[in-house]
Amino acid sequence: MTNELSRRMDEHVLNAGNPDSFAGRYYCYHLVYYERFTYVQHAIDREKQIKKWSRKKKEELINTFNPDWDALNEEIKEMRD
Repeated sequence: MTNELSRRMDEHVLNAGNPDSFAGRYYCYHLVYYERFTYVQHAIDREKQIKKWSRKKKEELINTFNPDWDALNEEIKEMRD
């Protein structure tokens, strides 16, 4: 959960290879799914809900939003500019 997605994506890239963070350890820096919320608590609740799901269910969610699993990083950066 973040209030500035483009900044958070940059942080993931900078953490690449860092064994102390999940994103760094697994080189997670290609965004394939995101949701927007008006209220912070709704975003936190949704994140907690999704984290409890199985990998299969998470993949199904991504497939409905981004069936080709395209990296959305550039799209988000363009929205920032």
